[in-house]
Amino acid sequence: MARAARGPGLRSAAGPRSPADRSPEPSPPPRRDTPTCGSARRPRRRRPRSSRSRAPRSTPPARPRNPTPRTGLRPARSRPPPPAPPLGTRRGAARPGAGARAGAGAGGRKGELPEPGMEPGERKRLLSASWEGDWREENKLKRDVSSSPKLDRYKMARQLTEKAIKDKKIFSIHGHYPVIRALLRRKGWVEKKLHFLPKGSVNGDGEGEGEGAAESKRTEGRESQEVAFEETDDIHDVMSRLVRNEIPYFLWTIKRDSIDYHSLSGEQMLNHYGKTASFTTKIGLCLNMRNLPWYAQANPDAFFPRCYGLGSDSEKQEFLDDFRRTAAASILKWVVSHQRCPRNQAPSRPKEAQDADPGSQKAPENNSKPVGLSGQLVDMACQVCQAYLGQLEHEDIDVAKDAAKDLTEEQWKELTQQYYALIHGKAFISNPRTHFSQCQALLNKISSVSPQTEIDGLRNVWIVKPAAKSRGRDIVCMNRVEEILELVAADHLSAKDKWVVQKYIETPLLIYDTKFDIRQWFLVTDWNPLTIWFYKESYLRFSTRRFSLDDLDGAIHLCNNSIQKHLKVDKGRSPLLPYHSMWTSTRFQEYLQKRGRGSAWGSVIYPAMKQAIAHAMKVAQDHVEPRKSSFELYGADFILGHDFKPWLIEINSSPTMHASTPVTAQLCAQVQEDTIKVVLDRKGDRSCDIGNFELLWKQPAVDLPPVYGSDLCVEGVGVRKGKKQMPPIPHLRFSPALLDAQPLKARCPTAMPDLAPGHLKLKYGKV
Repeated sequence: MARAARGPGLRSAAGPRSPADRSPEPSPPPRRDTPTCGSARRPRRRRPRSSRSRAPRSTPPARPRNPTPRTGLRPARSRPPPPAPPLGTRRGAARPGAGARAGAGAGGRKGELPEPGMEPGERKRLLSASWEGDWREENKLKRDVSSSPKLDRYKMARQLTEKAIKDKKIFSIHGHYPVIRALLRRKGWVEKKLHFLPKGSVNGDGEGEGEGAAESKRTEGRESQEVAFEETDDIHDVMSRLVRNEIPYFLWTIKRDSIDYHSLSGEQMLNHYGKTASFTTKIGLCLNMRNLPWYAQANPDAFFPRCYGLGSDSEKQEFLDDFRRTAAASILKWVVSHQRCPRNQAPSRPKEAQDADPGSQKAPENNSKPVGLSGQLVDMACQVCQAYLGQLEHEDIDVAKDAAKDLTEEQWKELTQQYYALIHGKAFISNPRTHFSQCQALLNKISSVSPQTEIDGLRNVWIVKPAAKSRGRDIVCMNRVEEILELVAADHLSAKDKWVVQKYIETPLLIYDTKFDIRQWFLVTDWNPLTIWFYKESYLRFSTRRFSLDDLDGAIHLCNNSIQKHLKVDKGRSPLLPYHSMWTSTRFQEYLQKRGRGSAWGSVIYPAMKQAIAHAMKVAQDHVEPRKSSFELYGADFILGHDFKPWLIEINSSPTMHASTPVTAQLCAQVQEDTIKVVLDRKGDRSCDIGNFELLWKQPAVDLPPVYGSDLCVEGVGVRKGKKQMPPIPHLRFSPALLDAQPLKARCPTAMPDLAPGHLKLKYGKV
């Protein structure tokens, strides 16, 4: 009977019970107050053997679908908390509908209360199973609740990512630019991380590679390791995973070759332009600056030291002629500066050597007694300078080449060797006072037509550098022409034709007897029309040793931070300079103000740097690919002469932005932030804040001439077919040559009357 009572027909036999029948029913033991989650899957347990074979299974409620669409990123397996029980429900009371589900039989779902009338043993087993299931579900729910912060973070990342995709705010960065990354994230941009190895440079010597590439390569390896071990709980990492299949609309790379910019759409912004080697490489800037008079009414020799490429024989010959002319002018300068020396007395050392550090001065080349040179050397130097003046004033145009009184090769060699002995040795010119007026007059004429006379000095020092390398690599200073040509000839590499030699500025402005240069930033946002932005802030880079022309070591004459950061500050350098060898331009202006030259920055230095950049960009405009959605930040290096006149040395693409010193930590972060303001914020608001950038040059729009339609009319008479056929001529014999006239019919069918088309009419109306 008990078996029959537990059968499937228990509900129909008993019938519905009234509330009165339910009241005396003993209530089951109280359960834990653990609300079950409808969406949480309960652990599967076997039902009691006594009812497993006969009791039918009740259909479990369908699981609600997760409203979050499936993505490539799997969120944490957590579920929302279950709904609270209705108000007025006692703790441990059965939920509505629990009795109906229990009526499916004693083998119902776990956790459901057993029906009355069951055997005590069976009821006890079912209750124990129910309590065990509730305990497990409670622990699972606790785990789900504890993981809810991760779920909330994922929902937030999802919402932010969807908004960024809608607004097209996806960016990618290749290189060490944490400032750019942080700025874009604050503006609502989401990063799509690039996972690829950087391509090699175009040429093996580093052409097209910015100066910040080397330091960025070292940090890229460290960043890749950090990304590999990065926790996935980072919300930005989650957002990056969500946009891994999206298109980035802003790309900032360390090198232009990292991305094929030709495949980018018009909406994708890139921080590089194509074909900028015309001014970002030393050879390109050297050759293109000579074309400046065709683009502007300016002389490149007024702000760019003369430079020659040693890849061709013609350039080598021009450099050799320049070196010899500079040596001849140096002899005249020696005479003017030593005209008070008594006869047969060794002259004093040159002014540059007097101002140099005594501890760094080298010993003379030989210990022999001073040698007096004849006045014939001065006459030869005057002859060379007079001929050079004729070339500058174009007087040599009307003189035949054979009639020109140039020195022979033997005379040049003799003049060069005596010049070396005079400047670098102990030789001197006897009685220079007799040649003073002639030498002074020639120097005045040369200075009036050659703006680089002051920077030439006496030592004839030239700086030899690879044409397409950055960060001061393989740059040397030399003062003998034979050694320079031997260095270039000894280089048998494929890039031997890319050496450049540039005149060294021998009279630079010194701060505490130390040489320095200026790093100046500028931004180009368009090449057609040309739009240049100039940065108001810059910084100075000092060398670690005091200035001296007796020693041509790079530690003295090269101010690149990539070189000086590996050197220790020399004890002889002034302690007033900072240990990190950098000043801001504001600090430099304070230095000038204390010495009574505070107006030099605003009246001479700053305007001249702006003008030099504008001239250089005008020359390069025709060579650069004018991509509309691109922009580029450049770093220009200037050296000031003793008269505060700035001289442009080179222009670098991808200037280093590493916080190597307190100065660069401040200014580099500031210029990156202001760059984002110009290229992004200004697109939506022309009056927005652009930081320290100012518009240097915007090419005026060229008005096209009005186009008027031409009123052309062609009149004529139509060509008509003849009305009468030509009668055949009897008894006419053609020669074999005339019988071959068939190809003529094929080529020109209208040549024969019988093949002419009917009624061919050519008549033209108005166009």
